[in-house]
Amino acid sequence: MAGSIVTFASNGSEGRGYLAVPDSGSGPGVVVIQEWWGLNDQITETCDAFARDGFVALAPDLYRGELTSEPDEAAKLMMALNIERAAKDMSGAIGALLANPAVTSKRVGVTGYCMGGGLALWLATLQPDQVAAVAPYYGIVPWPGAQPDYARLTAPVQGHYAENDDFASPDQVHALEAQLHGLGKHAEFFIYPDADHAFTNHHRPEVFHAEHTATAWDRTIAFFRANVT
Repeated sequence: MAGSIVTFASNGSEGRGYLAVPDSGSGPGVVVIQEWWGLNDQITETCDAFARDGFVALAPDLYRGELTSEPDEAAKLMMALNIERAAKDMSGAIGALLANPAVTSKRVGVTGYCMGGGLALWLATLQPDQVAAVAPYYGIVPWPGAQPDYARLTAPVQGHYAENDDFASPDQVHALEAQLHGLGKHAEFFIYPDADHAFTNHHRPEVFHAEHTATAWDRTIAFFRANVT
C-alpha cells in the first residue's frame, strides 16, 4: 500500500490531497473528508486503512495546507472555510478518483468526520450522479450557506453518531433521519451508546472508543463494498 500527497484539477485552480492505493493496485474509489483540524495524521491514516481494505482513498485538503491541533483555532478555520472553494475541491477529488486508472468503480463512496461528516452529506447532494454511498461520522452542516438540498440525494446514507455529542446531538440525528425518510431516501443512522464526539479518533484518547470504532468501521466497509461499484 502506498500513500502520497497529490494534486488535482479543481474547477480552474489546483487542489491537493492525500491519496492511498491498495497493494493490489486498484479498487473502488472513496473520498475521505477531514475533521475541522485539517488534513492531519488521523485523516491520512484513515485513507491508509481504506486502502488496506481494498479501496482507493483520496482526502482533499480543504484548508489548502493549514493545520491546527487547537480547538479554538480549528473552530475559526472551519467557520472561515471558503464553502464554494471547498465544494470545488471535493468535486475535484471525485473527478480525480474517477479519472485514476487504479479506481475500478464508476461512482465513489464518500465519508467524513466531524465537519467532514456534514460536508460528506452536502457533497452527495452536489454530485448525486457520482456519489454511490455516503457514510457521515458525527457531523452536521454548520454553515447556513451550505445546507444540503436532500431532495437531490440519490445515494444511500449510513450515519455514525455519538450518544454524548453537543455538535451533532441524537435529537438532530433523529430529525435528519426522519427528514430523509420523509423524502423517500434510504438512510440508516447508528447512535453509539456512551460515546463522545470524535469517538473514532485514536489520536484523542480522551474520547476514543475502540469497540465502537471497530463496529462502525466494519459497517462502513460492508456498506461501501455493497454500494460503490
